[in-house]
Amino acid sequence: MSGIADIDLVDLDRFARGFPHDVFTLLRAHSPVWWHPPHPKAPGGEGFWVVSRHAETLQVLRDPATFSSEGAAGRAGGGTTLDDLPRGVGPGVMLNMMDPPRHDAIRGLVAKGFKPSTIAKLEAELRQRTRAIFDAVQGGRPTRSEAQPSEVHELGRDRCDFLRDVAAELPLQVTASLFGVPQRDRHQIFEWTTAFVDYSDRELGQSSEHVRDAAIGIARYGRELIARKRSAPGDDMLSIVVHAEIPDASGTPRRLGDDEIIPFLTLLLVAGTETTRNAIAGGLLALIEHPEAFAALRADRSLVSRAVEEILRWTSPTAYNRRTATRDSVLGGQQIRAGDKVTHWYPSANRDEAVFAEPFRFDVRRDPNPHLAFGHGVHHCLGASLARMEIAVVLEALLERWSEVALDGDVVWTRSNKHTGMRHLPVRFRTRGQAHPAL
Repeated sequence: MSGIADIDLVDLDRFARGFPHDVFTLLRAHSPVWWHPPHPKAPGGEGFWVVSRHAETLQVLRDPATFSSEGAAGRAGGGTTLDDLPRGVGPGVMLNMMDPPRHDAIRGLVAKGFKPSTIAKLEAELRQRTRAIFDAVQGGRPTRSEAQPSEVHELGRDRCDFLRDVAAELPLQVTASLFGVPQRDRHQIFEWTTAFVDYSDRELGQSSEHVRDAAIGIARYGRELIARKRSAPGDDMLSIVVHAEIPDASGTPRRLGDDEIIPFLTLLLVAGTETTRNAIAGGLLALIEHPEAFAALRADRSLVSRAVEEILRWTSPTAYNRRTATRDSVLGGQQIRAGDKVTHWYPSANRDEAVFAEPFRFDVRRDPNPHLAFGHGVHHCLGASLARMEIAVVLEALLERWSEVALDGDVVWTRSNKHTGMRHLPVRFRTRGQAHPAL
């Protein structure tokens, strides 16, 4: 890259090997609030603002009145992606594309289930599930579905696709349990949610047969599941949402319809599985690439809680979110106009040299660690406490069971500028006490 004029954040190939930190290091230094010029491949052919520093990202997140998740007057669509989604499809319907006060009412339906005190009660279940997952992997019989894409290599004892066999498994199982989804269906959920976040077969603003099939499949499945919860509710979160009443515009309590619940369910299934699996997998990759950090954790397990925060900062699975300016304002010295698209980039904010000492050093002792991996403000991640616990439980199990881990092939990244994640992380491992040569 020769300079800012060469930056193209619409080119998804720039993100096909992980997040392009070199691009954002340049932006933070020279143009922390930068106008990305219009681009023929950009949704709507429009330009957009790129916010790359921690301070300005916080400013956007703390001011939902100025920087809306839903949209702005005079713009036909909105939402949190570069694509302008039509009103009633995403904006105003999906929880992450709502503004207060409706956002707060919908979020409140399940917020209690994600409180740290509530999540703490799940710890024994998480540890039991994690033990079973590692037992299966170490026995050469991973618990994932047998029907996998042809690109998945054959796995045997002492090796696995860590992304699919471990990192994805725990969030899938736990999310299914929380929302009353039968465990037998969890791998189908994986395939559907993966289709939404991976652009391997399309460009921005485009769909594909794979994505359309996933959308139809999850909508049909959601309607059937909702119908079962209506007739036979359980103690799961989906049953709570199905039977809850919230006030409409006139203040009259009413239950949500299928067309409101399905986007809500889809969002929580994606958020509850996709981001956490990529944090877990990205955390292991960071430890493999930084053996000194791995050694520090093996020597001192009390560092696990700090390591979890560093994994979140380092991986930042959500690459960006978009807001729409509702009024003229100034951000980082730049004049923002009403109706402008404003994107803020979490991996860049989490490498901000003004906030993090040696930001490109993976430091499991880092403290404080004011990362923004879970966002901030009204849209702070509902499942933050659960994600932290899942990462910690997998990390502790890994340290307890595996004495060595190494890559067993190429990492396959998700091709997306919206989500920084992996499709495959092949590894070899040595089980503690196992007698065979070092990796």
